[in-house]
Amino acid sequence: MNKPLKLIPIGNSTGAVFPKELLQELGVHQGDMLIVTRTPEGIELRAGDADFEAEMEIMRDVMRRRRSALRELAK
Repeated sequence: MNKPLKLIPIGNSTGAVFPKELLQELGVHQGDMLIVTRTPEGIELRAGDADFEAEMEIMRDVMRRRRSALRELAK
């Protein structure tokens, strides 16, 4: 699917207007999260996974608090 996205100002940021067909193909609705990933072919958009994001936040917290222990384990 090749469709142009219009960029619009949103406060001090910039947003994109997604066609309804693209939102349906991604399986997302207004307010949902999209995961943006850089790949060798370009940029990939995927529907966000709330469970995965929650688990990643827990791991980031553990890595911040246990940085020295993890550094020792990596040796």
